[in-house]
Amino acid sequence: MQAHKPIRPKKEIGFRKARLHTRKKQRVRVAMANRQSRTGGRIVVDAFRNHGVKHVFCVPGESYLDILDALIDVSNEIQLISARQEGGAAYMAESYGKLTGKAGVCLVARSPGACNASIAIHTAYQDATPMVVVAGQIRRNFWGRGSFQEIDFSRMFEPMAKWVVQVERTEDLPYYMGQAFRIAQEGRPGPVILAMPEDMLAERSNVGDLPVLQVNRQAPDPTQMQELRAILEKAERPILYVGGSGWTATAKKGLRQFAEANGLPVCCSFRRLDAFDHDHQNFAGEVGPAAAPELVKRIKESDVVLAVGTRLGEHATQGYTLFDAPVPKQKLIHVLQGARDFGRVFHPTLAIQADMELFVNAANAQKPVDGARRAAQIADARRQYELNLDPSKSPKGAVDLGLCMVALDKRLSNDAIITSDAGHYTGWVQRFLRLNGNRRFLAPVSGAMGYSVPSAVMAKITNPKRMVVGLVGDGGFGMTGNEIATAAACGAAPIIVIFNNGMLGSIRAWQEISYPGRVSGTDLVNPDYVRVAEAHGGFGARVERTEDFLPAFDNAARSGKLAVIDLKMDRESITTRVRLTDIREAALKRKAAAA
Repeated sequence: MQAHKPIRPKKEIGFRKARLHTRKKQRVRVAMANRQSRTGGRIVVDAFRNHGVKHVFCVPGESYLDILDALIDVSNEIQLISARQEGGAAYMAESYGKLTGKAGVCLVARSPGACNASIAIHTAYQDATPMVVVAGQIRRNFWGRGSFQEIDFSRMFEPMAKWVVQVERTEDLPYYMGQAFRIAQEGRPGPVILAMPEDMLAERSNVGDLPVLQVNRQAPDPTQMQELRAILEKAERPILYVGGSGWTATAKKGLRQFAEANGLPVCCSFRRLDAFDHDHQNFAGEVGPAAAPELVKRIKESDVVLAVGTRLGEHATQGYTLFDAPVPKQKLIHVLQGARDFGRVFHPTLAIQADMELFVNAANAQKPVDGARRAAQIADARRQYELNLDPSKSPKGAVDLGLCMVALDKRLSNDAIITSDAGHYTGWVQRFLRLNGNRRFLAPVSGAMGYSVPSAVMAKITNPKRMVVGLVGDGGFGMTGNEIATAAACGAAPIIVIFNNGMLGSIRAWQEISYPGRVSGTDLVNPDYVRVAEAHGGFGARVERTEDFLPAFDNAARSGKLAVIDLKMDRESITTRVRLTDIREAALKRKAAAA
């Protein structure tokens, strides 16, 4: 039998409903109060959440304690990664932007922290990487008194950022946060700096969040696309030169289709190795200071250069000698995300401003030109590229770096993330590693040292299931190698390979070119890197012979720990083509001839 509910007096029923209604109204009021009355720090963190931020990199500072406090409440959504120095934290944010195409976020304290981060900010500016930097600032009523760590961020960062602004009112934070993410990612990407006084971050405001602003992506002009096709149709010796940022997986796939359908050999610009699949039949190599002479010759003898994404800067054009300036003899079709760099050095025949993915989509929407007549050129360019992968003619010591890189290439997973630094050792990396499949390559086009270790740490923290290998010189490791402590703290296990020749190789090479035999300041005294790794709870190995490299790498990968491989390279192996002695002797001959 079904039980009957007790009958309650209407008065009691009315009282209960009124009480429930009152409680509901109280909960709503509390929720509204919590949502509307927030500290500036909480408003900033809520903006991070609204913009899909998953990782924030920092060195904690007292000038933004309210942001750090607010991050505690969202730790299940946003991972706070505390680095050992702001330069490392900022490199992590910059390389995150390179890897994902989304703005990397970095928090820095007042002027010392911001100054430490400035090299990475400059890298983001030169490399067109989206980045949002929130910099703690002194209290507003202390301004102009020469207060502790006071600095004008606008004057400091104006030459190296897309936008720099100091937020004076807590209620303005939603606006400035929205603008920061939009500006960092729109057009030619770059860094944005938001200075935030500590007292402003502590104040409370009832201001609400604003809708996330859409990042506008510019499609190419249809008339210009028709003109591009007409130029390619008449071309006899064209080449597709790819670089810059903005290369999504979809854009890369479309670019391969376009190159294949239109019969175009393809080369990548300096340190933009992952813009095109190296296993594709149309790939012809990388252009940089150590580019293959045959590829340089091919570009100089081309009749049409379709430069997509690359600014055609100094290193991408062999010191501005790859083309005639200001008007190249070739027809130059230049495609860029922002118009600022058109004609800076080389005047283009056709300048197309467009998002990379939208440009590729429009290019593939057109009927391809007849590229079959250039099949022999593509095959010859490919043959020269593959010959350049042969390390047999490279300088050798007890460790053959060419063979080591060829062996490493075979061990790298299909989706490995490789990071690199600045320095002459990178010639071995850029020549012999193949960026095929879904492999990614993170390196500073700006030439900033200290990039590789922080970016490898970032990559492994944010992609724990992918193989991450950081390739760094002993000079670069000396600058930011302390960030392996960040990896250890986060339980991340990148493999760091140190090219150790006991000197600043790039500067030594330039010394020998300009002042042969007169060495000054470039020798290094290094620690025991194996013991450094072990002191951080990691795996360490030293390689002094070629045959020891692969076992050391395999053991590092199997260890599942943070790993450091000390690769003892010969000082004579200064480049992949000449020995250090060759550089010195050539310089002495020039001086003797000029005397």
